[in-house]
Amino acid sequence: MSTVLTEDLIYEILSAVEEIPSGKVASYGQIAKLIGRDKNARLVGKVLSQSEYYGKYPCHRVVNHAGRLAPGFYAQKELLLEEGVEFKDNTHVNMAKCRWDC
Repeated sequence: MSTVLTEDLIYEILSAVEEIPSGKVASYGQIAKLIGRDKNARLVGKVLSQSEYYGKYPCHRVVNHAGRLAPGFYAQKELLLEEGVEFKDNTHVNMAKCRWDC
């Protein structure tokens, strides 16, 4: 089954991201599962990488399943630190403490 990237799907992903509370993070897989597309974590990442074309969303609150920051998103760590997100090391969020329980 092929996934067609429509405006509705883009806004469905961005709406889910908008629900992540300040100080919490979600994984790409969590967002995919929330919108009923369990196997489309990469699609979520693709949409978030282009989110600036659709408005202002808290995409900095989305990390990979291990808590790793998005490559090339240099402001992500600073934005998360400002919200009080705890890190395990320089590039990984402490998912045990900061994962959004959605």
